[in-house]
Amino acid sequence: MRRLLLVNCLVGIWLLLVQSGWALEFTADQVTRINGRSQKANVYYRDNMWRIEHHTMGPVNVSIVRKDKQVVWLLLSSMKHFKTVPYSPDQDLRVSKTLEGEVSREEIGPEIREGHPTVLYEVTTRRGEQVDVYYQWIATDIHFPMKLAKKDGSWTMEYQHVKMRSLPDSLFNLPLNFRPLEEFNTQTAPEPTAPGM
Repeated sequence: MRRLLLVNCLVGIWLLLVQSGWALEFTADQVTRINGRSQKANVYYRDNMWRIEHHTMGPVNVSIVRKDKQVVWLLLSSMKHFKTVPYSPDQDLRVSKTLEGEVSREEIGPEIREGHPTVLYEVTTRRGEQVDVYYQWIATDIHFPMKLAKKDGSWTMEYQHVKMRSLPDSLFNLPLNFRPLEEFNTQTAPEPTAPGM
C-alpha cells in the first residue's frame, strides 16, 4: 500500500513538472500573401519570445520579439546596430489553435498540408463591429495551425517546414557586437561659438 502511494505521488509530481515546463518551440518558414504580394521569413519561436529573419529588402533583416521584456529589437545587421521599440500584441504570431475574438468554428474536413494531416475549419471572429471569416488548417499530429487565410482571399499566412524542437537562448538575445541606434540620435552637437571667435 505504501509503495503504491509513493508511486502515485512520484507520477503526480512528474506530470506536474512536465505540464508546467512544456513550452511551444519550433522553427518554420512563414509565407504571407497580401493582395497578391508574397513575403517570406524564417521563424524561430519559443512561447514568450520569437525571432523573425526577413527575406525582404530593407534595412531591418531580423526582428527579435521579447514579450517577456515587452520590447522588440530590430536588427540592422549590415551596420551592426539595433533599434528598440515597444512590444505590441499586434506583433504576436498566429500560433494558437483559437483565433482572437473567435465567435464560431465549423469543421469543413480533412486535408494534407506539408505532409501533416490537418483539419480545415471555417472560423468567424468579431472585433467590435468588424466581423472577419477565415479558413484555418490545424495539423492533428503536431497540434499546430499550419495555415490561416481570410475567406475573401485577400490575406494568407502559412507555415512551411515546421520542426518542433528546442532552441538555443542565443537566438532571442541581442548580438554582443551590436550597438543601439539610439546612441547616434542623441550625439551632442559641438558647442556654438560666438561670432568672430
